[in-house]
Amino acid sequence: MTQTLRDPREVIREEPLMHKPILEALAHGPLTVTEIAERLGAPTNEVVYWVMGMRRYGHLVESSEADDDGYFSYRPVGQDEPGATLEECEYE
Repeated sequence: MTQTLRDPREVIREEPLMHKPILEALAHGPLTVTEIAERLGAPTNEVVYWVMGMRRYGHLVESSEADDDGYFSYRPVGQDEPGATLEECEYE
């Protein structure tokens, strides 16, 4: 089965509309891009754009290590966060 790819500009324009569905999919725990795509019923290549946009603007963070298949999982900022510590900065 051949899938026709949509214009990337069209997919990127949809990113703000996809915040809520993606955050709802992540409500029960971190997921990989592939798992998010399955839950949304959307093509993985489009979900990559949306997740990377949400990550860039601080809505999502990725796990510190990849799973056995090499994929990182993503979660909303602040979800299951034990309290982040800031590194001390030195100003000279």
